[in-house]
Amino acid sequence: MSEDQVVIPSATPAAARGDMPGETPLLMPIQGFDQDPGAHPEPRTSPDGMQERRLLLILGTMVIGTFGAGEVTRSLASDGIAGLDLGFMALFFALFAWIAFGFLNALAGFLLLLSGRSVPSPAASPLAAPVGRTAILMPIHNEEVEPVFARLRAMARSISTAGGANLFEFFVLSDSRPDREADEQRAFQRLRAIAPLPIWYRRRARNEGRKPGNIADWIRRHGGAYDYMMILDADSLMSGAAILRLAAAMDRHPGVGLLQTVPTVIGGETLFARWQQFAARLYGPIFSAGLLWWSGAEASFWGHNAIIRTAAFAESCGLPKLAGPEPFGGHVMSHDMLEAALLRRRGWACHMVTMQDGSYEEFPPTFVEHAARDRRWCQGNLQHLRLLDTAGFHWVNRLQLLMGASAYLTSPLWLMLLCASAVLAAQSGGQIQVMAPSWWLFGATMILLFGPKAMALGWFLPDVTRRAAFGGGRAMVLSVLAEIPLSVLAAPMIMMTQTLAVVDILRGRKSGWEAQTRVSDGIAVSDAIRHYRWHIALGGLVAAAALLGWQAAIWMSPISAGLLAAPFMAAWTSRQSLGLAARRHRLFLIPEERRPNPLILEARPGPAEAIDPPAGQGGGWPALPRAALS
Repeated sequence: MSEDQVVIPSATPAAARGDMPGETPLLMPIQGFDQDPGAHPEPRTSPDGMQERRLLLILGTMVIGTFGAGEVTRSLASDGIAGLDLGFMALFFALFAWIAFGFLNALAGFLLLLSGRSVPSPAASPLAAPVGRTAILMPIHNEEVEPVFARLRAMARSISTAGGANLFEFFVLSDSRPDREADEQRAFQRLRAIAPLPIWYRRRARNEGRKPGNIADWIRRHGGAYDYMMILDADSLMSGAAILRLAAAMDRHPGVGLLQTVPTVIGGETLFARWQQFAARLYGPIFSAGLLWWSGAEASFWGHNAIIRTAAFAESCGLPKLAGPEPFGGHVMSHDMLEAALLRRRGWACHMVTMQDGSYEEFPPTFVEHAARDRRWCQGNLQHLRLLDTAGFHWVNRLQLLMGASAYLTSPLWLMLLCASAVLAAQSGGQIQVMAPSWWLFGATMILLFGPKAMALGWFLPDVTRRAAFGGGRAMVLSVLAEIPLSVLAAPMIMMTQTLAVVDILRGRKSGWEAQTRVSDGIAVSDAIRHYRWHIALGGLVAAAALLGWQAAIWMSPISAGLLAAPFMAAWTSRQSLGLAARRHRLFLIPEERRPNPLILEARPGPAEAIDPPAGQGGGWPALPRAALS
């Protein structure tokens, strides 16, 4: 028997103890990537005009990219085109087209929001009570126990209050170390004793396949008893109203395989996390609306805060081990995007759903923790490059996989462009025209980079309710004015971090599977310098551009400043005290802080006895202003 074939073992010790229900196996065959499984009907839930929208987006990207490359070519052609010039033009086109695509996506979303119209969505119909059974799966891996079970407690109460206690069950699927099992068991038993709906727990003795292997193990043992499964991360939080709405939408649309929500980032305490959650909350709605505008029934899966048709997933998404060693072989790392493509390959619709409220997640507390998570995503997304020719994939899914890899490849491309710029500047005596051949191109670049921020302000500021949700217009504008220089300094820092990750992967070094640190209060500068020593070295080299001439030095100064400041930025933004100070000064406020709802409050860790929400509130949600929510 091959390694990819699966045998369902006998009942586990957890099942024997009653920590898990009786097994109802569901076959989940391993998929082949070299054979098309058959016909690909257009889903009934696919909005009209998708092909035209996508064509418009791609053509617009190509036109803008060609314009930028043409301006560069005109400047370089004055003394003839050499091999280095061709390389510079190719790099510039790729990067300019990349930021153009992001801008056009945001522009589409902005215009859609301004119009007041909405893209048809399977979850847009009036709410009806669901009838299918749903298992809510929370895979965990060496997590802090109390925060995880506090969120589960809050969600269980919210589902019960919404009237879904008889249709939903929670499964905590642990891949933690053996020494964590006792703490997890105690928290599980405490929650089980008070939960208004069934809660189950098991820890795998063998952590085969990471998170997708964990979910596949559950499907093969228990998936036959459930119409749908909702996938959560350890930091996920969803309201009962949102969960019931998604399950009811799946009931109404039997051709839909997946509904992916857009989670709101909450819970940030450090300056870094607060800055990131503000940016996501303010800029996210226009980007999300843009994605909704062109993704249609070929939306992607982000691995959490999504509901999936269990039988469809089992039929479509059994992942094989890829040939060869890690990092490009072995188990699939970024499984979620691939699973969406596999579902669509068998004709199942995958939709993104924007909801007024009810879907939340958290953000890493520091640059260092964000980089550790990003390193795993980088390996997984680059691994997708070998799967682009998978038989039967919809072309939009191939584009999404390519875009996921390109998100990391743009960093080394940017570094290569900087190196080429330095060489060309040296050849021209440090003249700035080599790097910025025209003010038109410079202006266009600024519009592409900062236009989405202006559009987000243009959406939120005119409306008094939306303004108030962020603390008022003054607080919002000041927060954006603080966020922009932070983002400018962080850009070269992230570029170097991702470039080092790509180089690491190309050298054959695989990513580990370490537990994510979700709470932090400060990084020592000495530790930060160790993490960012290569950034400092590159920053020193870029700063040497002053030797090429004052124009080149000025042009390259934001990059050198960001690289040289990297360890200090990482240490400074990792402090909770500065996050609290920002909040006191009304910087980086988000609506969920201005009007915290009972679900978020109840999800905070606390004594096991303190489980009752305020009288009359239950696990429900207060009515938040529609305009205050994304």
